[in-house]
Amino acid sequence: MGKKEKSEKKISRRKFFVLGSVGTIGVLAIGTYVFRGSIRRVIANQVNSAEPPYMGNTDTPTIWFEILPDNSVMLYSPKVEMGQGVFTGLAQIAAEELEIPVSQIKVTHAPSISGNMDEFATGGSTSISSLWQPVRELAATMREMIKIEAAKKLEANIIDLTLANGIISNGNQSISYAETVKDKKNWEIPDTPTLKDVKSYKLVGKPIPRVDLHDKVFGTPIFGMDAKMPDMLYGAVVRPSAIDATLVGVHIVEAEKMPGVVKVVKENDFVGVVANSLLEAENAKKAIETNWKSEKFWQTSDIEAMVEVGKGKPFVIQKEGNVEKLFEDDKGIVISEFKSPIGAHAQLEPNGALAHVEADKVTVIISTQVVKITRDEIAERLGMDKEKVNIVPTFLGGGFGRRLHTPNGMQAAVLSKAVGKPVKCFFTRKEEFQNDTFRPPTHHVLKAKLSENGMIEGIEHNVSSGDVAFGSPMLPSFAEPILGADLGAWRGGMIQYGKIPNFQAISWRVKLPFATSWWRSLGLLANTFAIESFMDELSIKAKKDPVQFRLDQIQDDKRGIRLKKVIRAVAKKAGYVDEVINGRAMGFAASTDANTPCAQVVEVSITNDKIKVHKVTCAMDPGIIINPDQVRAQCEGAIIMGMSASIFEKMEVVDGELTPTIYGPYQMALMKDAPKEIDVVLLQNDDKPDAVGEPPLGPIGAAVANAVFRLTGKRIRTMPLQFALNNHKSA
Repeated sequence: MGKKEKSEKKISRRKFFVLGSVGTIGVLAIGTYVFRGSIRRVIANQVNSAEPPYMGNTDTPTIWFEILPDNSVMLYSPKVEMGQGVFTGLAQIAAEELEIPVSQIKVTHAPSISGNMDEFATGGSTSISSLWQPVRELAATMREMIKIEAAKKLEANIIDLTLANGIISNGNQSISYAETVKDKKNWEIPDTPTLKDVKSYKLVGKPIPRVDLHDKVFGTPIFGMDAKMPDMLYGAVVRPSAIDATLVGVHIVEAEKMPGVVKVVKENDFVGVVANSLLEAENAKKAIETNWKSEKFWQTSDIEAMVEVGKGKPFVIQKEGNVEKLFEDDKGIVISEFKSPIGAHAQLEPNGALAHVEADKVTVIISTQVVKITRDEIAERLGMDKEKVNIVPTFLGGGFGRRLHTPNGMQAAVLSKAVGKPVKCFFTRKEEFQNDTFRPPTHHVLKAKLSENGMIEGIEHNVSSGDVAFGSPMLPSFAEPILGADLGAWRGGMIQYGKIPNFQAISWRVKLPFATSWWRSLGLLANTFAIESFMDELSIKAKKDPVQFRLDQIQDDKRGIRLKKVIRAVAKKAGYVDEVINGRAMGFAASTDANTPCAQVVEVSITNDKIKVHKVTCAMDPGIIINPDQVRAQCEGAIIMGMSASIFEKMEVVDGELTPTIYGPYQMALMKDAPKEIDVVLLQNDDKPDAVGEPPLGPIGAAVANAVFRLTGKRIRTMPLQFALNNHKSA
């Protein structure tokens, strides 16, 4: 099926909304400088509850769907499959409107040259939620386009046609989709038809097997590291081991003499080697003499001293009532502090790319979450038109935000241009750990005052953190002065208990000497750990059941009602009790992230000072559920990742270097640490799909810490919890 050459289509309400949103941001940007504090809080509240619309091309169905000769349909996805199951979910959504079974849909990544690119990224738990409406509309429009052509070939009235399993019928006549569109180039694209009632859907909501299961089970080469091209060479780039290091001197003479070396490439910002094999490239890289300059010999204690509430400039991101006035009388104020460490992404597949730069085009095969940004960066570096740079995304061997930064794609392209052949260039494991874009450490100070009847009169959350969104290519530079506070650092840091009459959240921004950025759920894990541990502490002081204590503080608006429902559901399913039974205790926590409320109860024991999580019960309301198996798997994965990060994981800065640099010393949860049971309860109290991938990461750290308190009487205020427990860092 060829691409359309010319078509006209009226602008949809969805597109109008996108265009309107840009204008709104501009107005807010101007207003920020007039009413800076209040406008920033408005923006922060919008960001906290916003559901970003899809920003790619949704007017051209033929760049999304291709009818193949075997009568299957190829769906070109602008969202990247990194294990979250997005290909399967999109296939289910599209199949409903295309009138075909999921088994008849194949899904692949859309290369950038197709024009089907996401202006945003694959991240933020937006893949399904943002494409729910566009894919339905595109599939429905494609279906009508096929019907128009079938009506012509069958010489029938279009209203008399029926569709089933990729076959169009008119009485005794029938024709397949493939026969209908054979050799079709110029398409008539109608206005978007009326979509089916979701209640009539037969595939959405069903546990359909994953469409990528076969390739993963049988080891099909689908990941970035699998990429190959004819006459391919190998590259290696010199990267610093120390943080805050600048390259001030390079000597390449010895490296150029090494076996297999094709060329040593010196650029202003990096030095790389191209050789006939990976081993030869790495050996030659080690022979390059480099001189690095660092401003300071950093240690962990230096970083901890920087990340401290009260240092830097505060930004009030949430405010209700007058908590300052309430706290003027310091009698009865409860104050607690919490901390989280530097965290690595530690994904299985290191970053890298295979690039081939030719005279009039560039092809880059890469594991990336940001296809458009990667394309634009490479085009700018090479001085080429963007349309001549083709980014071919692959499956990701773990993403979690690490592949939102892709200078490795640009470096591979520069090396390829220097030698005139394809060059494959990847990080080593040590380089991946030391040159990560880390989860920043945090420091939290929470204050609250209880009334005589045990209700919270006022609460304040201060969070100090390194950058998450700021400095990232995903966020435009003009956003920093507008927002003030880093939206990623305070994600999950707002007070969700709307019945409290006085509350505020304050973000303190810290500029750290090493790269920090997006990490799965951004600030959600650390912020929820602090707030929900504090809420547990307050419930004990109020002498109230911790579950009921939270329910009493939640407002009865739509957001609050959904949160109450997941809290009640998880407490009932887990059989929550606030006491130690047979050496085990339960811990509870809840959060709302990207409009998806989630609550968890964990069952924990401690043997020989080791924390053991036996069971996790999770209740979540992601709105319309496309594939319940997929959602449960996402919950399970997020819970395990959150457990690993909150109980075990920690990066240190020793003598100017980030360490550990390999698995093992960087302690993570092992199979023996996984709970024997994860019980997931799914609710659907919204009329559209909401976020799934990151919300279940929020409550787990606090839930475990709250259980540990019941077992030990010690309130652990520092992650990782096992390290803190062993070192008695508790109050």
